[in-house]
Amino acid sequence: MAELEIDTPHGPARAHLDEDPGRGGTLVLGHGAGGGVRTTDLDAAAAAAREAGLAVALVEQPYRVAGRRSPAPAGQLDTAWLAVIEELRGKVPAPDPLIVGGRSAGARVACRTAAQAGAAAVLCLAFPEHPPGKPEKSRQGELDAVEVPVLVVQGRSDPFGMPTAGEGREIVTVAGNHALKAEPDAVRSAVARWLVDRGF
Repeated sequence: MAELEIDTPHGPARAHLDEDPGRGGTLVLGHGAGGGVRTTDLDAAAAAAREAGLAVALVEQPYRVAGRRSPAPAGQLDTAWLAVIEELRGKVPAPDPLIVGGRSAGARVACRTAAQAGAAAVLCLAFPEHPPGKPEKSRQGELDAVEVPVLVVQGRSDPFGMPTAGEGREIVTVAGNHALKAEPDAVRSAVARWLVDRGF
């Protein structure tokens, strides 16, 4: 993969971009709040996308590039993400259809910015429906606001809760918790089937 440093209003981000442009279309994935881009579920989703002929970009937010573990405020995350998306559109030979997504906090960013990014769909891995033990602090509204197709792949025992399905939004449950490490093949299969079903 090619490694690109991309300037954003909140410092440089980093994108790991496939050197093979695929047949057309791009999947851009972000990481969780405290982790990086090399996780079991992100790897599984990226593999499914490549099999479908999409180019894949894995994006590190500026706070991670700077060596910090604590995430930036939501507004900064969203602004930096959109700056990366704009840059990547000029780097991929056939960027559209653009699918955005990520795991956990990265999925929230993708949902909040889907319309501004011009996304054709959103892929959420381990969407944090609420903080553990605090179901009253729901983030369901971030999912509900997305107007393009959404796939959520969620561990059955995820302490961050279980999102609800809706029009254009599919929830697939797999074994495991928030890390989605237990069944990587199930994650990969769910993403692959969804991509095919949606015509990507």
